[in-house]
Amino acid sequence: MHSSVIMLQSTPGGGMFNLVLIGGMILVFWLFLIRPQAKKAKQAKQFQENMQKGDKIVTIAGIHGTINKVNEDGTLMLETSPGSYMKIEKSAISLEWTQNLNKAMAATDKK
Repeated sequence: MHSSVIMLQSTPGGGMFNLVLIGGMILVFWLFLIRPQAKKAKQAKQFQENMQKGDKIVTIAGIHGTINKVNEDGTLMLETSPGSYMKIEKSAISLEWTQNLNKAMAATDKK
């Protein structure tokens, strides 16, 4: 019987290169995915805390309305049409859609 022995040789510094490569991948992942998401969540939370009566908003379900009352339990009374009210959670407000609605209204008011 003939047996062969294979010897693996590692290059010096190869382990360090792998660590640097993994570290770089983690950094890129953090810069492009985690950081922007955390920033967006912080903006949404600040937006929800600063809502007040009379603000025009859009929910994540696409319902447009005006805030009639901000409740202490984290909910809002939303007036969808004159005399028609809905109780919704603050977290159900869409930051992007509300900002787009208010930009469109500001552009219409300027004309």
